[in-house]
Amino acid sequence: MAKKKTKKTNELASNRKARHDYFIEDSLEAGLVLVGTEVKSIRKGSVSLADAYASIQKDEVYVENMHIAPYEEGNRFNVDPLRKRKLLLHKKEIQKLKKSLDQKGKTLVPLKLYLVRGRVKMELGLVQGKKLYDKRQALREKEINKKLRDFTKY
Repeated sequence: MAKKKTKKTNELASNRKARHDYFIEDSLEAGLVLVGTEVKSIRKGSVSLADAYASIQKDEVYVENMHIAPYEEGNRFNVDPLRKRKLLLHKKEIQKLKKSLDQKGKTLVPLKLYLVRGRVKMELGLVQGKKLYDKRQALREKEINKKLRDFTKY
């Protein structure tokens, strides 16, 4: 009998702002091409996804504006904290994303960074921007749900 492999995931960073600012229509997992000191810095938690976005250039996907702080013991091996980093996706996935991004108002945003079997992975979201009234409505619903939960406790 074969053992079932379980994915052990360890979340390193998440983009909470993206869940507030966008409607998340689809998500997919992608690997990242990183330098050793970047991996050490990410494992330490020195990464920010707040203003990051992904773009497709020449049939390759890159994440831009993701800040990974330089590793303290990295000395000359440290690289630019805001450099473009290549994402690893299958060709069919890239073609599908290209088609989806051609629609008006769609963009790719990193949602979270996590470890899968020692490798850093990124969850990318295909998103559409929310209007101000959508954000207000979401906050109202969240507040109502919180009140209901508190009310049912008693």
